[in-house]
Amino acid sequence: MSFPTHIRKTLHRLTLAVSCVAAFTTASVHSQELTDPGMPQILDLDDRAATVDRWLKGRLDTLVPALMRREGVDMWILVAGEYDEDPVVKTMLPATWLAARRTTIMIFHDRGEDEGVERMAVARYPVADLFPSAWNPEEQGDQWERVAEIIRERNPSKVAINTSEDFPLADGLSAGMRRKLERALGPLSDKLVENHNLAIGWLETRTSAEMAAYPQLVRIAHAIIAEMFSEATITPGITTTEDLRWHLRQQVSDLGLDTWFHPSVHVQRASQSAFSIANMSLDEGDVVMPGDFLHVDFGITYLRLNTDTQHHAYVLRPGETEAPKGLRDGLAAANKVQDALLATFKTGQSGNEMLAATRKTIEAQGIKGTIYTHPLGLHGHGAGPGIGMWDNQGPMKGARGAYPLWPNTAWSIELNAEAAVPEWDGQLVRFMTEEDAFFDGKTVRYLDGRQTEITLIPRQQ
Repeated sequence: MSFPTHIRKTLHRLTLAVSCVAAFTTASVHSQELTDPGMPQILDLDDRAATVDRWLKGRLDTLVPALMRREGVDMWILVAGEYDEDPVVKTMLPATWLAARRTTIMIFHDRGEDEGVERMAVARYPVADLFPSAWNPEEQGDQWERVAEIIRERNPSKVAINTSEDFPLADGLSAGMRRKLERALGPLSDKLVENHNLAIGWLETRTSAEMAAYPQLVRIAHAIIAEMFSEATITPGITTTEDLRWHLRQQVSDLGLDTWFHPSVHVQRASQSAFSIANMSLDEGDVVMPGDFLHVDFGITYLRLNTDTQHHAYVLRPGETEAPKGLRDGLAAANKVQDALLATFKTGQSGNEMLAATRKTIEAQGIKGTIYTHPLGLHGHGAGPGIGMWDNQGPMKGARGAYPLWPNTAWSIELNAEAAVPEWDGQLVRFMTEEDAFFDGKTVRYLDGRQTEITLIPRQQ
């Protein structure tokens, strides 16, 4: 039966909402990922824009007041030039704005609990219905002087700006724009305070509306990977890892989605020289052969949110019905590293503290592991605390390692375990896993399960 467009879209939205909630409410810390997940529905462009704008208004209405009061700041100024947007400003633009226009200046002023946070744009154009224009160029020609007037009229005690030495995503005020702002303010510049916590808090905090849909996004990424790691795509002896990378890119494009990094597909195999994360990018495209242990690193961008996944697959040799036990045991060891890390998720813990506690646990278990986990959300490598780096398992210097874990944050649980595989004459193999999860302040839940079994090519009944 064919439905009119408006009915089809309504049914589409209802189906999406129900499936999103179902996926998230059934997820748990240890839930197993589906071996062959179906592809969820993907919204049309107009529905995506409506969703993004609805989420954005909710975020502005609820997150900004809470963050400003948490930080003791009563005014926050963000400045962006066209095509040189502050990363925070970029996430505050409506869906139909693909860039800032001319010089876009956004101001938040907290008038207290009763009156709430006032939003305004000191720009020729209002920013949709989210930031009303507070400047008329025909009446006053100097945009920056209007900013100074607003500050004098409202007399805030602190005016936060986005500058940071430790967090690039919170360092969006350019040097040139800052000079213009300070010249316009004159003595009022004493009110300016560098506060990266506001920007990070805005970027890292996930709302309930976003989290209802986030599992669906991860399921889409998992479905794309599952189709790629199958006999429908891989012909041993012919298909190369480079073919698979571009297959992923083509699938993303065909679905009308974006990716925030070029995917990687790599091979580990018996009698191979030592595998190194540092030289992964040097792989020019191995031909996939029976007995190969494959690894993929892949992420999509959809509804302004990002995913990040690393999975493994094994290409069966003739007569085999499962991967060698050494490979299966290695993946189980990586799962134990995941468990150890997730056990450290407690509000207020720093990234350095979480890393140290995880390392203590896995070393006591005799597991050789490396942790390099990062926040996830409006950016793939998102804002928030860093929990290790693949090339540094010691404390992270500066504010990033000391920044605390906050509730309602999404995470890419990225790490590896290294183990000898007896079937490969004791050769060391690195088991690199990455799964997306959500911390609600008390528990961590995988958004669409985690890989606990190696994907087999071809699939076994």
